[in-house]
Amino acid sequence: MLSRLEEVEKRFEQIEQALADPQVASDPKELQRLGKAHAELEPLVQAFREYRTTLKRIEEAEALLDDPEMHDLAQEELNTLKELREQQEHQLRLMLLPKDPNDERNVLLEIRAGTGGEEAALFAAELARMYMRYAERRGWKYEILDVQETGIGGYKEIVMLIEGKGAYSALKYESGVHRVQRVPVTESSGRIHTSAATVAVLPEAEEVEVEINPEDLEIDTFRAGSAGGQHMQKNETAVRILHKPTGIVVTCQDERSQLQNREKALRMLRTRLYDLQRQQLEAERSATRKSQVGTGDRSEKIRTYNYPQGRVTDHRIGLTIYNLQEILDGDIQPFVDALIAEDQARKLQQAVADEELVRAG
Repeated sequence: MLSRLEEVEKRFEQIEQALADPQVASDPKELQRLGKAHAELEPLVQAFREYRTTLKRIEEAEALLDDPEMHDLAQEELNTLKELREQQEHQLRLMLLPKDPNDERNVLLEIRAGTGGEEAALFAAELARMYMRYAERRGWKYEILDVQETGIGGYKEIVMLIEGKGAYSALKYESGVHRVQRVPVTESSGRIHTSAATVAVLPEAEEVEVEINPEDLEIDTFRAGSAGGQHMQKNETAVRILHKPTGIVVTCQDERSQLQNREKALRMLRTRLYDLQRQQLEAERSATRKSQVGTGDRSEKIRTYNYPQGRVTDHRIGLTIYNLQEILDGDIQPFVDALIAEDQARKLQQAVADEELVRAG
């Protein structure tokens, strides 16, 4: 670990020297590139330098142990410094873990009603509102790109864009099947039903990352309208795009302008094509990779929202929180933090195991 940290510090110092070069200062693109690299490395280098200071203080305290007058005081300080060293080593290992290159991206969030009919559609709408409220709590912007409503306020499907720093890093663990246990609004007998909705979280693709050949697209326009066909617009402003090579279809009818809907639909298409490329790459790396979303069946659940008991349980980490209404109002940060911590712990465990293998070899 120390050798890796020393390499990082050396690279950081080289970047600082380059930033002071007048030639670099006259090149805006290079200046931006180096400035970004400097900002990314600075927290790690600062933490490493603090760790090195702690090691030096430990050496100094150990040297005082032989002095009878200073022994007790030195031992007390040594105990404190060793605890600090362990904390700093743990933090440095976490900071050295490979970062997901998509973590800082915006998010395309897709929610679809699964098992449960109209009740599932109502639950999908509640999940959508939960993520909107969460975005507001984080100071992010959200924008609905496409929605298919049902007659009583549910969503068969909703697609939204969430824009904000670190949006994907926080929301990527939300992908999967969410289920709800409650007495449906549409149920008169008072029996508890279980319904489900699927959530897919995709990192938004940059325009330069996905090249789309116009000849591969089949673009149709139609009149936008709400559920059941009410309030149909007179002009064909809604856009549907078929990407013929992959069969991916995207629609957008949120805007009153056909041009704006077309631009949003292309944005959605780029993101889905980018996600398809990511999945293919990950499948090559791991033949056992599971599907991100699943089929929408109740049995493929990641989280359960139980109304009678007022609880929400994340089955991947065994975390249950008895605060259902607050969670549905967007307070999902405890789940986000716990899932990030679990992911980091697994990666850290693997990194330590790899280090041990290197030492043994």
